[in-house]
Amino acid sequence: MMKKFISLIVMIFLGLSSVAQTEWKVDPYHSSLNFNISHSGISLVNGNFLEYTGNLTKNGEALTDAQFDFTVQVKSINTNVEDRDNHLRSADFFEVDTYPEMTFKSTKILATGKPEHYLLYGQLTIKNITKEVIFDVYYGGTVKSKQGEKLGMKAKTTINRFDYNINYDPTAAGIGKEVGLVIHLQFAKQ
Repeated sequence: MMKKFISLIVMIFLGLSSVAQTEWKVDPYHSSLNFNISHSGISLVNGNFLEYTGNLTKNGEALTDAQFDFTVQVKSINTNVEDRDNHLRSADFFEVDTYPEMTFKSTKILATGKPEHYLLYGQLTIKNITKEVIFDVYYGGTVKSKQGEKLGMKAKTTINRFDYNINYDPTAAGIGKEVGLVIHLQFAKQ
């Protein structure tokens, strides 16, 4: 009886270890959080955020079991034009003194049927307003090296800035209402 009990405990332990969670942290040296928005309906302004943290928790090997959690320091917005960046930090746009961070927390990730393509669902919070967004994700895979194990992906979506109370130029004649997000991520296994 005792032998069967010990065997059962060993099997449970081995089963749990095979689906153990793995933690990954975003590598800011090999990642970028980019956006673009229409200007005057004739061109695009590109920018990015320079300060952020991100975590990925995987249960086993399948990406569909993953959880994502990101925090972005909004003051780190960068369009390569200092006056414009300062304006974006002001009450006209992001109000960084009142709302210093934006966050994303995933709710689920689904396979699309296309190799390495997924749909990532989650809650995006900007200026204390939370909306569900869906990212198209391309999973680049993993690689092992002397620096450890890395995982790469690209995610993109489009959001409406008015949904987050970013209402400057309410007619969207000069500054478009839709913001394209293109995010390149590399994670390091912890």
